[in-house]
Amino acid sequence: MDIVMPKLGLTMTEGTLTEWLKEEGGIIRHGEILFLFESEKATMEFESPAGGVVGALLVSPGTTVACGTPVASLIIEGTPEVTPTAVPQISDDVDIPTVVGAPTVGASRTAADSARPADVVATPAAKRLARELDVTLRDVSGRGPNGRIHMADVEQFAKQQISETGIATAVEMTPVARRLAEDVGLDLQQVSGTGTAGRITRDDVIAAIRMGLVSPASTVARVQPPTNERRLPLTGVRAVIAKRMSESAFTAPHVTLHTDADATALVAARQQINAELDDGSAKISYNAFLVALVARALREHPMLNACLVEEEILIYGTVNIALAIDTERGLVVPVIRDADRLSLIDIQNSADVLIQRALSGASLPDDFSDGTFTITNLGMFDIDGFTPIINQPQSAILGVGRIVSTPVDAGGAVALRERMTLSLSFDHRIVDGGPAARYLQRVKQLIERPFATLLRAD
Repeated sequence: MDIVMPKLGLTMTEGTLTEWLKEEGGIIRHGEILFLFESEKATMEFESPAGGVVGALLVSPGTTVACGTPVASLIIEGTPEVTPTAVPQISDDVDIPTVVGAPTVGASRTAADSARPADVVATPAAKRLARELDVTLRDVSGRGPNGRIHMADVEQFAKQQISETGIATAVEMTPVARRLAEDVGLDLQQVSGTGTAGRITRDDVIAAIRMGLVSPASTVARVQPPTNERRLPLTGVRAVIAKRMSESAFTAPHVTLHTDADATALVAARQQINAELDDGSAKISYNAFLVALVARALREHPMLNACLVEEEILIYGTVNIALAIDTERGLVVPVIRDADRLSLIDIQNSADVLIQRALSGASLPDDFSDGTFTITNLGMFDIDGFTPIINQPQSAILGVGRIVSTPVDAGGAVALRERMTLSLSFDHRIVDGGPAARYLQRVKQLIERPFATLLRAD
């Protein structure tokens, strides 16, 4: 049976396979985890729908495919693996999981053919490694179902061959190591390989050069010492972030407005409310307050709660606030739905659940869907102000800086007040500067008069 990339939630259209937990030919039980995959910003596990033997793995880790795309095959328990018997002789250098050594129908077999196993089945990974190590698959004993050869079988055979003969195969080195050795005139018979099955790697060649196995003059300007550089693949969450940010930056004409708000009353209001929450309820965070007041302001200024759909501006019927969260896997934006209709405690409880799932990598696909406006708060990192990028297809995003005590003029005297910087980026195709400025002004007013958020907006 085919194993396909699942579709979890209405908004999921594709998934990124991040890791296989079973190998080709491996036994798997019903309910065991076969692979890990990512959708949007969530990492999830795929449970095997039945017990059996893992067939071909069709997708490499890090590959993004559409939902419904086959990623592997599963041989159900009790169903024998079908081995072709009517195919022509296939050579080992064909990069597909083929049956090697099967005779053509009606053809008489030679003495050499008779000495070979009738069916030699190998995984694609085993075939690739066999070509690299110059190993003949017909000489390898497979430990998989029906004698199927796996990469470990090829590695073991190559190690045994080297130990018995003392001679490494002609391709017992990586291409980079071969080029580097040729450049400096290094005799590879003097080099011990540390790679798979004793394979010589680039690091082995560099180590040999440092040991003086070639003259220093031959390496001048040719061999660069290893650096501390690292290259990380742009896959999974990081790839999604890169794609979305690029699309947003080059699609929506961004304009960013900045203002400072007096957060003294906000700080006091939070302290007063949390002092009353002595019943075990979650303490109200600044983010919960911000979600509440931003949502209220959106009810009053709906053009900031909109998006562009083809040639029309769609004003959302609900206010769903996406809250940017920094995790080890990257930036995620879970959504608090109907935030304008929730109490502060309800907002806090929703945020706690969403944040915990995001930090543990257990978010659900729908956690990130249907957002209409985004808040991103970098105040905890001592950031005062910044220019946030709009979370497409939304029309705006609010950046929040730290709360800091600042001396201000208070009727001829100097007083310390709590100040915070607000940065509103908006899509100028949907909203003009005037309406956007009035919205930001209203957010500032609500920060300075936070108890107004306890009143109904309609």
